Order: sequence, then C-alpha cells, then structure tokens
Amino acid sequence: MLDKKNYANGQKIYELNGNKLTYFFKDGTLKAEGRFENGLMEGEWKFYRATGQLWQIGNFKNSMKNGTFMRYDKNDQLEYQENFEDNKIVKTK
Repeated sequence: MLDKKNYANGQKIYELNGNKLTYFFKDGTLKAEGRFENGLMEGEWKFYRATGQLWQIGNFKNSMKNGTFMRYDKNDQLEYQENFEDNKIVKTK
C-alpha cells in the first residue's frame, strides 16, 4: 500500500504523520485522508475529487469497508449511502 513514495514529477503520493495517512493527487491536491494503524485503514476516511470537492466518506475496520459509506455528486448532494459489515453491503438507503 505504501510502496511508491513519489509521482514521476516528484510530488509525494502520501504522507504518514503519526497514525494519519494522507494521499495526494499528482498535482499535490488532497486525494484522501484517514487513520492508518498497524498497516491498515481504520475508522473514518474522506476521499476527494481532483477539484478538491468531497467525493466520499467511509468507515473502515482492518482496511475493509465497515460502517457507513456516503458518496456525493459534483453538486455536493448526497448521491447514495450504503452500510457495510466486513466489506459486504448490509443496508442501502
């Protein structure tokens, strides 16, 4: 997951600060951020479009989808919401 450290242009792909992992797009724009513990995604993660708009908010347990996932369209409106347990959908709204 954290093998490659930089894009060809020298931009950092990610930055790990304590247990907070932040991913970047090639141009340095924020791509994703969340908790990273024992080499795994944990808790709430936020994912962004290259424009900087919030795209998804999701919860992980041991790097598997676990809890609520919400996706937003390009007008910042909730597109859909799903609930997961051990990486499987359990309820869709």
